[in-house]
Amino acid sequence: MENPTAGSSEFLTALYEVDGPESRARATAERICFDQTIEAEKDLLPPSLQSAILGRLDGLRPIGSGRYEATIRYRGDLMGSDCSDLLNVLFGTSSLRGDVTLLSFTMTQDLLSSWRGPRFGIDGIRHAVGALDRPLLCGVLKPLGRTSRELAQLAHQFVEGGVDVIKDDQGLVDQRWAPFEERVARCADVIEEAGRHRGRPCLYFPHVSGAWDVMRRRATYAKTVGATGLLVAPGLIGFDALRAISTDDALRLPVACHPAFLGASIGNQRKGLAPAALYGLLPRLAGADITIYPAFGSDYPMSQEECLSVANGGRQPWGQLRSTMPAVGGRIGPERLAELSAPMGRDMIFVLGSRLQKEPGGIVSAIQVFHRVLATVFR
Repeated sequence: MENPTAGSSEFLTALYEVDGPESRARATAERICFDQTIEAEKDLLPPSLQSAILGRLDGLRPIGSGRYEATIRYRGDLMGSDCSDLLNVLFGTSSLRGDVTLLSFTMTQDLLSSWRGPRFGIDGIRHAVGALDRPLLCGVLKPLGRTSRELAQLAHQFVEGGVDVIKDDQGLVDQRWAPFEERVARCADVIEEAGRHRGRPCLYFPHVSGAWDVMRRRATYAKTVGATGLLVAPGLIGFDALRAISTDDALRLPVACHPAFLGASIGNQRKGLAPAALYGLLPRLAGADITIYPAFGSDYPMSQEECLSVANGGRQPWGQLRSTMPAVGGRIGPERLAELSAPMGRDMIFVLGSRLQKEPGGIVSAIQVFHRVLATVFR
């Protein structure tokens, strides 16, 4: 039987934000060390086991507005290889406290090596659509209530206008007016044909979230009829389900992560997960090639700093993991491209929502305006 007091070279290090003053912040951080490991009182374990099992407070520093950043290190052998294990160690019990924010986390290389991350990454997505030096454009099949034929016609206009990626709206599942199999087959066929006609492919990501057996069946069917990507919502299905889809060698399709229901985990500035962790690090670790989240300045609460932190979490070097491409949405018009591109850079996707369909000149013309503006911004 292994001795839990033996040393471990694998560590998970988490950053938390907690309330001050310093004495209170230290007490909270020490409580996190217990809550995220033994979740019990000190006298239930002998000192030798406590020193081995408990999280270790490595640092505490003020970060302004009466808040402190606590750095806590956990042994890698406290968890298995699942996303659920990771989330439980990072924030399982502390998520109930209401005064703790999980800001970020890192792993030692040995621990990170068991995670494959994105199969394609930014470079793979770019090469798949033949666009290597500019932000990509994504069209969204919506609104809910349109028939399969109408959505396929919309997809054709998107490709003709010049989008690089088309995704289902997350509300599209298996409604009677647009059954999953009929809708996905029609849209995949139209998108492939329109892409050949224009001389450049367009990726199609149908929404496959559901119970595991349903999701796996939908994903397999989608690939069979020509879908070239998969859209999943880990807030609804779990990050382990996202990871299972991304690592499935029988599918081998790029995966886009949709934030539906994830926003409930962010909460307010005094609790929950920071956007960098929730929209950036976790989807990347679970294998998302694209992570979708709100742009700053949209109808959703997202600051410029938070928006950039998500992008950085997906794009910065992280061991052997490929990068995840950030995709921002929120009724973005061409007038916002320069403002959004300045801090975010080229390696990103602009998600163009329903606003496109209201342009008086039509969808094709509206998308071409986006391309002209991008050409000016990135000349």
